[in-house]
Amino acid sequence: MFLEAAGLAFVASLSPLALLMASVFLGSTHPRRAAAFYLAGALAMSLAMGLVCLAVVRSFGLDHSIERQPRYAFRLGLGAVLLLAGTVLLRRRLGGRQARPRAQGEGRLYRLAADPSAANAFVVGVLVYTSGVAFLAAVQVIATAHVSAGQTAVAVMMVIAINVVLVWLPLLVHFVAPQATGRLLTSFNGWLRDHRQDVALGVLLFVGAIMVGNGIYGLTVLG
Repeated sequence: MFLEAAGLAFVASLSPLALLMASVFLGSTHPRRAAAFYLAGALAMSLAMGLVCLAVVRSFGLDHSIERQPRYAFRLGLGAVLLLAGTVLLRRRLGGRQARPRAQGEGRLYRLAADPSAANAFVVGVLVYTSGVAFLAAVQVIATAHVSAGQTAVAVMMVIAINVVLVWLPLLVHFVAPQATGRLLTSFNGWLRDHRQDVALGVLLFVGAIMVGNGIYGLTVLG
């Protein structure tokens, strides 16, 4: 249970936007304060979504053993949708079509990050970590495992910590080596802005493949 949940949480953590926002806040005039509130928002949203997912799964009896096949079929379906979406986007990129203009919600994130107050940083953390399917799948693994309340709590905290690793890890490195981290993030920020769509596309295909693999494994080996 722990290993499967951790793997899905790691997949969920692969967010170019989350890392880009972390680099923006750590390059601001008050980097540690801004990044700390960004982390607080990310943790708050991850915790809220995790608790809601736990409550829904257990309230509707989806943690029963007879529901194993529907759970894995659901993951397989989600993975297939992600792969299909990634394939369509990849074909557009290879076909030379222009990328879509930045979404309105994403533009709002950049405007908030441009004024890195504590409140804005917290809101950005909440918005960036409005959880995706991989994180919910990780929590679902925990919710459907027959373990004690203490083990469930530890597993949820582990999954949340992994989910926001691209926030707390750069902040931790900044505490250890602030100048070197600042220089690295400044150069990396520009590269990620230029290549974020390509990175996001690769992550989308990777997450889809992982979800499909997990669904097939559950249906054929565990089902």
